Amino acid sequence: MRPLTDDETKVLFEKLAKYIGRNIVHLIDRPDEPYCFRLQKDRVYYVREDIMRKATAVGRRNLVALGVCFGKFTKTGKFRMHITALPYLAQYAKYKVWIKPNGEMPFLYGNHVVKAHIGRVTEDIPEHQGVIVYNMADVPLGFGVSARSTVDMRKVDPTGITVFHQADNGEYLREEDTLF
Repeated sequence: MRPLTDDETKVLFEKLAKYIGRNIVHLIDRPDEPYCFRLQKDRVYYVREDIMRKATAVGRRNLVALGVCFGKFTKTGKFRMHITALPYLAQYAKYKVWIKPNGEMPFLYGNHVVKAHIGRVTEDIPEHQGVIVYNMADVPLGFGVSARSTVDMRKVDPTGITVFHQADNGEYLREEDTLF
């Protein structure tokens, strides 16, 4: 396990900024305990600093995971967020989309969100910005990227895609063997 390089940190924070904006500060400078990001086998973990120090006694080959996996770096150097980061993204989300009960299952099966399934949205969502997808009971289901701005979402036909699917809670079942 090692700290992220400057380039890796930049890529990670740019990706996080798409979803939580300037609230990244709340992830690092927490009032209760200090947290940090660490890299282990191309995966980025969000871990308390005291646990991270204790984990240095464990050999690299023996350490499987530590903390919460936020995502992984691809071979091309891009960062892909995992669904395990959803509780932290939902807590500090800047833009949110709530979907109706008839749209929950299609989203949890990995489909994009269409306008007919949207219950409400936060105002002023720009195009291609990260959004957190909730059901109408305020339970976070996953996250995606807005296909259109809030103004354009109102004009599109009911079958038009409004949010591109990125990750959802159904991934635990669909990709159980590849997440870890």
